[in-house]
Amino acid sequence: MRILATLLVLAAVGVGGWQLLPSQDKTDRTITVGTTDAVTSLDPAGAYDAGSWALFSNVFQSLLTFDAGGGQPVPDAAKSCGFVGTGLKTYRCTLRSGLTFPSGRAVTGEDVKYSFDRVKKINSDVGPASLLSTLGSVSAEGDTVTFHLSSPDATFPFKVATGAGSIVDRTRYPANALRRGGEVDGTGPYTLTGYTKDKRAALTPNTGYKGDIQGSRSPVELRYYGDAAKLNNAWKAKEVEVATRTLPPDVLSRLSASDPGQRVTESDSSETRNLYLNTRATSPLHEVTVRRAMAWLIDREKLAAKVYEGTVEPLYSLIPTGITGHTTSFFDDYPKQNVARARALLTGAGVTLPVHFTLGYGKGRGAGAEEAAELKGQLETGGLFKVDVQGYEWTDFQKRWADGKLDAYTVGWVADYPDADTFGAPLVGTGSTMRTGYSNKLVDHLILDSQQFADRSRAAQDFRDLQADVASDVPLIPLWQRKEYVVSNEDVGGGQYLSDGTGVFRLWRLTWI
Repeated sequence: MRILATLLVLAAVGVGGWQLLPSQDKTDRTITVGTTDAVTSLDPAGAYDAGSWALFSNVFQSLLTFDAGGGQPVPDAAKSCGFVGTGLKTYRCTLRSGLTFPSGRAVTGEDVKYSFDRVKKINSDVGPASLLSTLGSVSAEGDTVTFHLSSPDATFPFKVATGAGSIVDRTRYPANALRRGGEVDGTGPYTLTGYTKDKRAALTPNTGYKGDIQGSRSPVELRYYGDAAKLNNAWKAKEVEVATRTLPPDVLSRLSASDPGQRVTESDSSETRNLYLNTRATSPLHEVTVRRAMAWLIDREKLAAKVYEGTVEPLYSLIPTGITGHTTSFFDDYPKQNVARARALLTGAGVTLPVHFTLGYGKGRGAGAEEAAELKGQLETGGLFKVDVQGYEWTDFQKRWADGKLDAYTVGWVADYPDADTFGAPLVGTGSTMRTGYSNKLVDHLILDSQQFADRSRAAQDFRDLQADVASDVPLIPLWQRKEYVVSNEDVGGGQYLSDGTGVFRLWRLTWI
């Protein structure tokens, strides 16, 4: 089917390809893009979420980036990068010549070193420091930057290409604290010319950009909506030319490429959503028996059908389908909802019933409220649990789970890069981004062991073992894997390149037709 679809697209281009070419007359017109994603911070050291990184990939540069559909990072701010020797512990990049910040000051190797150092030094609760766990130190000499790793890490180039590797002007960003305000000093393909938190980000093509991206770019305005219904209303009112991440499930389920007046892109995605469980000693979910009982009560098929109307696929593992190392570990251990098995676990361990806990979710994040209500119903089946549901504004929600104030919480995860490693340390490693309090030395060992293989297929067994351990310990419960939807009006092309699971949000590929 994938081959057939490609042939049909090629045939269409052959017949009327001129209709898909960018219109030079409209290049200066602004394309408006609507989303329900939120921006946590404009400082790369203070954000590790899809909404923030979508903006970062347009206004900042990293040494490396990912081309659309590419599985390996390619040079962007760098002229070249590569490991030194065969030990996978020293990684060296040479900067592209002629790079300048908006102030006109030249970008140097010291700026790159400074950018990585401050991410680790600030170590924000909601920042990407955990992604750089194998980075020991950085040295710079002229335009050459050398990364010294604490352990072999074949995935380090992938991490350099993410928002965590955004290069900032060391004269404009404090070394020990996050930069506040609505300004950005980056060298990306766009310049941020206007910003209102939770409302809009105005982007103008950066005429001084030098990097991997070629060709002209249209101005873009990102508009942020508080929930999927508001985004849908904006789309129907033609207030935006492009809508993505995410329209309501009932709208997505009815989309068709044959609908007049719009272009629809539906593609596979590695975005997942998990129910994270607080394993700290102070949490009612501390005992593994309690968490295993919860796993026996989740009905993913019902959740996908009832709340998401088939626009997501049930997920039974930490690593999604399409990524090397994927298994069905939760299906193997908890194949379908079984109240009797859950009750036997709890009564056998002498747990007082019902177990009372709070389930949190981020307001405005897709169908978060409806999902939480469905999960509450499933978990309270049989009277084994009593669940209090509470929604929070996105930034407050992040702080609450980071501070260990929530017993359970549902959060989506967009892959940072196309490798199973992005689902390891950030989600289940000791000190993970999701702050569940979970720590397992064997899991940590498997994560480190998997990173030593330059041939990533050789890491598959480590990932299979890791997922088996996670299914046994249950620091999280996988819920679903999303499909990617982008809708644009018929005058805008390039939506199919906007997002592809590499963590890059390619606004520069949007064009007037």
